[in-house]
Amino acid sequence: MINKHPLGDLSLAKFLKDYWQKKPVVIRNAIDDFQAIISADELAGLACEEEVESRLIIQQHDTTPWAMKHGPFTADEFSALPDSHWTLLVQAVDHWHPAASALLKKFDFIPQWRIDDLMVSYATKGGGVGPHYDNYDVFLLQASGSRQWEYGGIFNEKSARTDNDELMLLEDWKAEHSVTLNPGDMLYIPPNVGHNGVALTDDCTTYSIGFRAPSHSDALINFTDFVAHDLASELRYQDPDLTAQKHSAQMSNVAIEKVRAILRQYIDQPGLVEQWFGCYMTEHKYQEQQQAFYLDNAVDEIIDAMQDANTLCKIPGTRLAFQLRDNNQKNAMLLFINGMCCQITQDEQQFVIDLCELDEIDINTVKQSPERLKLLANLIKIGAYEIR
Repeated sequence: MINKHPLGDLSLAKFLKDYWQKKPVVIRNAIDDFQAIISADELAGLACEEEVESRLIIQQHDTTPWAMKHGPFTADEFSALPDSHWTLLVQAVDHWHPAASALLKKFDFIPQWRIDDLMVSYATKGGGVGPHYDNYDVFLLQASGSRQWEYGGIFNEKSARTDNDELMLLEDWKAEHSVTLNPGDMLYIPPNVGHNGVALTDDCTTYSIGFRAPSHSDALINFTDFVAHDLASELRYQDPDLTAQKHSAQMSNVAIEKVRAILRQYIDQPGLVEQWFGCYMTEHKYQEQQQAFYLDNAVDEIIDAMQDANTLCKIPGTRLAFQLRDNNQKNAMLLFINGMCCQITQDEQQFVIDLCELDEIDINTVKQSPERLKLLANLIKIGAYEIR
């Protein structure tokens, strides 16, 4: 049986059971007949664009310090690069390149709301980003050329680093394993595992499929901001049962429990955590770049424009997820789009599931449904879909 997932001869069940967030694994021929999806020139072109996040990492040889520059870059800057020992990194290529977006969908055996983006790394011989670790899972898929990967050891923010604060390279790192990847091969690295890749050839391209893993700190800050946004300022700490105490400066256990109860009521409020988490995990990676072509148009105007269209297309970078609720409720599903939430009736559940899984929607499947037309018109209005 051919494995439909990009895991070569490794079954999905075994990968999840033995490797996911547990230990690294090398996967040979992860994707059959794999072909690179973007050329070096196309990648360099993206790195010259203002709205694209890109970096150049240069190391002439072992005795010179690492240097990093942020894009956008110019053709002259690329022309001035040395013959070897440099790497171009372009983030979120799936936002700009249809084939990259299609490749990323192959990894939806991990919940898609966990997937972050596809980063493409192009390196000349000897190029790399140095020994480091990531706080998230990553699949390293070799696209062209060959790269040697060394990996092993668990690290954290207390691990010794070099003096280069920007690159945060591990100091005195010693690899436990070494492997050479050729096109189609892939290395999975769990969070906090040290790794270092060095290009063995020119035209060495690696695709990094990274995952969203919010820190507890970020999650707590975001949740409290989400909760506090709509709270009335009149909601205050109260102690009508206050009694005299021996020491005026003492914070009693009763007071602490009152505060604990204030916090707990929001955690335990039905549906609140669910709604917050759906919004949080579908926030657009680059919210300032999210385009809303019809933001100033009324929904009815957008619906009129849809009548003459054939297809509605998801704009690259759009994040969707859904949650199923109690079927006894009229609105049995929550749909999350780019950090926003809308309620979906039970009758439209399958349509919304298809919406989340497909990049294109045939307009004829929605024209006869006022509810679907209104939903999609709003998704067009906020810049999640476009009319074609």
